[in-house]
Amino acid sequence: MFKDQPKGLFALALANTGERFGYYTMLAIFLLFIQAKFGFSAAAATQIYSIFLAGVYFMPLFGGMLADKIGYGRCVTIGIGVMFLGYLCLSIPTSPDLAGKILMFGALALIAVGTGLFKGNLQVMVGNLYDDPKYAAKRDSAFSLFYMAINIGAMFAPSMAKAVTNFFLGKSGLVYNAEIPAIAHQIMAGNLENADKLTELAGTMSGSAGMDALAFSNFYIDKLSNAYNYGFAVACISLIVSVAIYYGCRSWFKHADVTAKQAKAANANEVELTPEQTKSRITALMLVFAVVIFFWMAFHQNGATMTLFARDYTASSVSGFTRIGFNIGSLFLIAVSMYTLFGIFQSEEKKNKILCGAATLLLWGGAYWIYSGMSGVVKILPSDFQQFNPFFVVALTPLSMAIFGALAKKGKEPSAPRKIGLGMIVAAVGFSILTVASIGLASPKELGGTVSPDLVSPEWLISTYFILTFAELLLSPMGISFVSKVAPPKYKGAMMGCWFAATAIGNYLVSIPGAIWNKVPLWGVWTLLITLCLISALFIFSIMKKLESATEG
Repeated sequence: MFKDQPKGLFALALANTGERFGYYTMLAIFLLFIQAKFGFSAAAATQIYSIFLAGVYFMPLFGGMLADKIGYGRCVTIGIGVMFLGYLCLSIPTSPDLAGKILMFGALALIAVGTGLFKGNLQVMVGNLYDDPKYAAKRDSAFSLFYMAINIGAMFAPSMAKAVTNFFLGKSGLVYNAEIPAIAHQIMAGNLENADKLTELAGTMSGSAGMDALAFSNFYIDKLSNAYNYGFAVACISLIVSVAIYYGCRSWFKHADVTAKQAKAANANEVELTPEQTKSRITALMLVFAVVIFFWMAFHQNGATMTLFARDYTASSVSGFTRIGFNIGSLFLIAVSMYTLFGIFQSEEKKNKILCGAATLLLWGGAYWIYSGMSGVVKILPSDFQQFNPFFVVALTPLSMAIFGALAKKGKEPSAPRKIGLGMIVAAVGFSILTVASIGLASPKELGGTVSPDLVSPEWLISTYFILTFAELLLSPMGISFVSKVAPPKYKGAMMGCWFAATAIGNYLVSIPGAIWNKVPLWGVWTLLITLCLISALFIFSIMKKLESATEG
């Protein structure tokens, strides 16, 4: 798995891990932040969320085009600085007035621009490492490992967001309650219908002493918003770590920081394509990009409607064995154990097999020890569910690599476009689980901004994330590898940017389910996503021969 990979891969992957940790810490609480602080409706909040995601993933198109001219490493460096300024601005506590909104939107713009300069160009350098014939056969596995590293950062992010939020709320004598922000904004707007309920909730917190419903509403919203601001500051720290790794290990990948123009000037071996080959490859890539739009529209509901489902329809506590999933320590040990477990079968020496077996047992024992020490009932926050997708990515990557590796040896490995089509079908299955869970539940419109009296088990959402992760592993790392392999050399940055631009369009379309959230039955939201995934799969399979023939040229 890790054997014979260039060490530049690990340097670039770890630099990206730090940056992604901060980004996903911010993203885990961003929707909750803008609703709590500014009182935005679900439709407005998901619209802001989707526009931001679209910006984050659309800007790599311009970042890639710029990097093709001035260099990938230079753009990465500039991007880190711009992102840092954005996260710094987002972490400044402000009043929920016009000035606060301007600062927030300005910070989001900086983060989007900085990410556009950083993300795609870092991945182009990873791809350049595998232009060397010595490593060419390991391109797909390299991007699977790179994608796994990204998700290590994402896996720890929700727990960090939760820890920071609870810590700063606790300093004010408060605890998080999903019902309070919506009710607080109602009371601040003059609607006292739920004042008694808020007073009852406030009575459980020491920080509410001597406050009436209005005073407590203002106090709670202010302290919760500030706690989220401190959570955003985590991204600044993680970027500093990324910078240290990137520059400390730059000698490992400096040779990959070369554009087509620079390679030609240095008389390096660079593939020359005919105009027909260039056109054929770009056409194939554009067709794939058109399909993945709808995957990202569906997949990134994790921070939008799926977060709303977690907040309003899912139990806020968990008991039994499911508790193990809500402790990041146990999840980390289980994820690592997947690598030692596969090491038993992949190690060539008996001694290494024994060591891997012993390590696996120790990791499982540690995970069980953590689980056995947990409370019988564990309180959970809506953002906690966002750690399951990256956990499953990290844990399932060895299985994915083993399956595709075995198929490759038999000459039966599916092509990248075929994997993408299969991923769309699997995504549809994932949302079918939420559809079943939603049958019989009141619609968001009926709830009127409150939490459902009928709460479902957290296992419904966990199962959905599990299936969606399989879809993601079929589509995302393989898609990025496909772009790095097929893109014409002089357009590598631009084509990687187009991959992210397609992701951006999908992220913007995330707002569509949010827009109908209060207008259709709950199951109707998930049915829309299922339909789009299946139509996308049908389309890509209908043009499969054209895609595969174009990429062979």
